[in-house]
Amino acid sequence: MSELQSALDALAAEDLHAFTNGQTLERTASLVQLANRVAAELTRTVRHGELTQAAERDGLRTMRSWLIGHARLAPKDASMIVRSARRLEHVPAVAAGFAEGEVNAAQVDLVVGAVGPTELVRAAEQGVDLAAFDRDWATIAAGAPHDVLKVAVRAFEDALDPDGAEPDPTEGRRLSIAKHADGSVTGRFDLDAVGGEKVQAAIESIVQAARPQGDERTRAQQNADALVQLCDNQLAAGGLPLLRTVKPHVVVTIDLDDLVDPADGPGAADLGFGAVVSAARARYLACDGSISRIVMGPGGVPLDLGRDHRVVTPGLRKAVERRDGSCVFAGCEAPTHWCDVHHLVHWAHGGETSLENSALLCERHHTKVHHGFTVERDPGGRWRTHRPDGTEILLGPLLH
Repeated sequence: MSELQSALDALAAEDLHAFTNGQTLERTASLVQLANRVAAELTRTVRHGELTQAAERDGLRTMRSWLIGHARLAPKDASMIVRSARRLEHVPAVAAGFAEGEVNAAQVDLVVGAVGPTELVRAAEQGVDLAAFDRDWATIAAGAPHDVLKVAVRAFEDALDPDGAEPDPTEGRRLSIAKHADGSVTGRFDLDAVGGEKVQAAIESIVQAARPQGDERTRAQQNADALVQLCDNQLAAGGLPLLRTVKPHVVVTIDLDDLVDPADGPGAADLGFGAVVSAARARYLACDGSISRIVMGPGGVPLDLGRDHRVVTPGLRKAVERRDGSCVFAGCEAPTHWCDVHHLVHWAHGGETSLENSALLCERHHTKVHHGFTVERDPGGRWRTHRPDGTEILLGPLLH
């Protein structure tokens, strides 16, 4: 051990700036192999410690508890080492690859997770040749990506239960949504393979259909925009189940004074699920929505409720769609069913709800127009887009 420590000290003393790129990569590969061999020796030693009850010397019952308490490992890491130590004897080819540094600890953990006591008994009863799988796993782990090894391990699990009952995919699905103080939302979901495929297919279709020129969004941003667009499409289609006797929709409550004030007005409007947004955001949502007038009396008591009416009639929308054909923002060709009808001069500021005062804009560019960008239709019928500084966005030839 002292020689190993000395060798590591020598490595740490080397000047990495003296290495070429090729030498750096060779050094990295060698260190990975060395780390694997050290991990294999740690696993072998932990198994010996279990068999000899070495942890009792320090007053502890198991090597897992010793690794957590004395080596300060996370419980999951200690459990992984102990499990690997106990089960490696059943996959000698993988164990040999581990000892030689060709297989890493994560690969070992994946393999041994499939060869527990129950699986070993079933393999023996059904005549499944574990040794053949072991040899294949060792070869794949040493030369193929991790996902390929996952498939090979799954093949063993399938061989043990080729006619087993198909699990109910809904039992493992989870979706959690957390709302924060500023109204923003974060969440995570867990889906089965088929459910995940459906979600990916739906999101990917929107991502690939909405790739305007100059799009600098990250892939994560594109996916998030596509998810919102997917929900927007469904809400607009009107086919979702009723929510408290009405069709589900985005509800915005704002005072008339804030709505007509051209200022951004942060924190001026309330959304149906409790978030608070700016007056500018409310005006954006009010461009193409239904409006209800509520007159409030003292103490916040509603005195009069006006009839709900659409700002943009179905007939007008059809005319705008026919004329514009897609989002009119320069470089974007989002389809009509993704778009809102934007008032060039907002109706709250006296703008008419008419064909001449309307433009189709997708959600992303509708937001841009309500935050400084402008679109206008010249006398020749061509749409032009300007930045907040007044310069026009011009589309040049595509670069190849």
